[in-house]
Amino acid sequence: MSQAARETTADEAGLVARARNGDTAAFEGLYRAHAGRVYGLCLRMMRRRDVAEDLTQEVFVSAWRSLPGFEGRSGFGTWLHRIAVNAALARDRSPRGRDEVSLTDEEGEQMEIGAEEAMDAATPIDLERAIATLPPGARDVMVLYGIYGYSHEEAAEMLGVAVGTCKAQLHRARHLLRERMQVEGHA
Repeated sequence: MSQAARETTADEAGLVARARNGDTAAFEGLYRAHAGRVYGLCLRMMRRRDVAEDLTQEVFVSAWRSLPGFEGRSGFGTWLHRIAVNAALARDRSPRGRDEVSLTDEEGEQMEIGAEEAMDAATPIDLERAIATLPPGARDVMVLYGIYGYSHEEAAEMLGVAVGTCKAQLHRARHLLRERMQVEGHA
């Protein structure tokens, strides 16, 4: 581990310790350090900016409340991601669910399209859009393993599935992405 990485880890551990003792300024520092990645994870899993924003807030409220129980067996960021995955999965199981895909147009304006419409030949595609159209299990594994770099074991634990299921879902996701990107390349 580099000197800078050790210092960052030590700084974060100090912030966590202070936040556990009720220091809101320390928790704000943790929020600033991790909010972007938590939001990105929620956005990729839920595909809607408004839902990702809500979930990001929920994750940090939950983290604040649960901080006394954080034992430090994993990194603080990993712990936050676990909370985020659990929140996204809980939202997915709720009646609100994942009914729509949220993407942005060239001006950055939010577009809502049904998942079945996302692969329409007239719709421009990129990798983010292709990932957004994956079935939920395959998409979740692709996001955790393929984008965020968690191991199969870590992703499986976060998602509450067997490691073999995680590997199968990743294989499925890669196969579907390859097909979709090839179709787009020939359109």
